[in-house]
Amino acid sequence: MAFLALGINHKTASVDVRERVAFTPEQLVEALQQLCRLTDSREAAILSTCNRSELYIEQDHLSADIVLRWLAEYHHLSLEELRASSYVHEDDAAVRHMMRVASGLDSLVLGEPQILGQMKSAYAVAREAGTIGPLLGRLFQATFNAAKQVRTDTAIGENPVSVAFAAVSLAKQIFSDLQRSQALLIGAGETITLVARHLHDLGVKRIVVANRTLERASTLAEQFGAHAVLLSDIPAELVRSDIVISSTASQLPILGKGAVESALKLRKHKPIFMVDIAVPRDIEPEVGELDDVYLYSVDDLHEVVAENLKSRQGAAQAAEEMVSVGAEDFMVRLRELAAVDVLKAYRQQSERLRDEELQKAQRLLANGASAEDVLVQLARGLTNKLLHAPSVQLKKLSAEGRLDALAMAQELFALNEGSSESFSDKKPQ
Repeated sequence: MAFLALGINHKTASVDVRERVAFTPEQLVEALQQLCRLTDSREAAILSTCNRSELYIEQDHLSADIVLRWLAEYHHLSLEELRASSYVHEDDAAVRHMMRVASGLDSLVLGEPQILGQMKSAYAVAREAGTIGPLLGRLFQATFNAAKQVRTDTAIGENPVSVAFAAVSLAKQIFSDLQRSQALLIGAGETITLVARHLHDLGVKRIVVANRTLERASTLAEQFGAHAVLLSDIPAELVRSDIVISSTASQLPILGKGAVESALKLRKHKPIFMVDIAVPRDIEPEVGELDDVYLYSVDDLHEVVAENLKSRQGAAQAAEEMVSVGAEDFMVRLRELAAVDVLKAYRQQSERLRDEELQKAQRLLANGASAEDVLVQLARGLTNKLLHAPSVQLKKLSAEGRLDALAMAQELFALNEGSSESFSDKKPQ
């Protein structure tokens, strides 16, 4: 049993690197199965968001370098570049890391709630791929429980704080009166839903939702009295939009420099505020070179995030303590389960020896032997057989000078009671 958490995130890699390591939803099942097949991983799950790509793995023997090589080859990246921006956590540290991630303690915006849902999705996809087994399955359930406790028992989840909220907060700083602005939201996923909710709560009356499918855009738009359009309608909507916030799963940019330049001319160069939350990016970086365009990526939200951090440090400290306790409890329970397997095997071996001696005793009784003699022989034979393997191993350990192991055996068999000297007290002469 060995856990491994390996990945990159907003702290270790730029958005350029993160978007090249990101997995699309369509890739995940095949990638998980390939990961297990090529890295000798018994269980695996992949979490891929705009701020991180992480692999959670259970192996017999940890082989982080092999997993990192697989990740580099899968995404056609330089191993050196990936190694420089990646991190690895093992066993207890991997458990604690997963719980911190699910609780929002490792997020760009401290305490943001979306990550727990994304972790649950990663678990569901891994189950679909057949790469979740009993150990990683238990770890995910313990992780969800820890995150739920953090949300319930601390103030880390109070007040809306997320990448979406940070983007809207930045727009609020730029536009003195948001109610008079039109917002164009590209995408219809969870992040854009949060953006729409925040804008609506701030009194923005004109919101347009553009998406690949009109049905999904309409479903979101209805919640906030917005207007739904297709991605092909974006050029026309750009002319009327003061705020553009985009978050899709597209592998190619949706907005290019030319389209934005044309819109600016029709707007008579009235400024446009843009936030690209997507990874890979939805808006070509060159758009930021245009006059009258204020383009921000996920990495540009750090200042807004810093303000949120100040009000959440107290809650974060309490949450960190809960996560530490949760990780420790999980590892204790897991080690107890390992002991259960050993005890089960030992019991099965003992019962086999018991049955062998019992059959001998029954044959002796059937042949007319004295019941008293048979009982004595049964007791002696069973004792000898039960002690044989431990005796051989203890003699071997003693010959090797393994007094620590002998002391452990003394404790295991509760032989210290009434003894004034243990094996650990004895010194070689």
